[in-house]
Amino acid sequence: MANRLFRQARQFVELAKETAAKGTDEEKTETIQKAKNALSSAYANSTLAEKVQLREMQDELGKLE
Repeated sequence: MANRLFRQARQFVELAKETAAKGTDEEKTETIQKAKNALSSAYANSTLAEKVQLREMQDELGKLE
């Protein structure tokens, strides 16, 4: 079972991707920042496999900026 912070990070990244496609620039910036914060929080308490996935999510966010 994935940890809570990992699940939240994944949700925030998905929200950021949706907002980047449909939201305003301000909304996009805000949701990307929230997703980055969630990724950072999740990283410290994650397994190696989760860390690999978190890095992939971070790369996805980088493409949105």
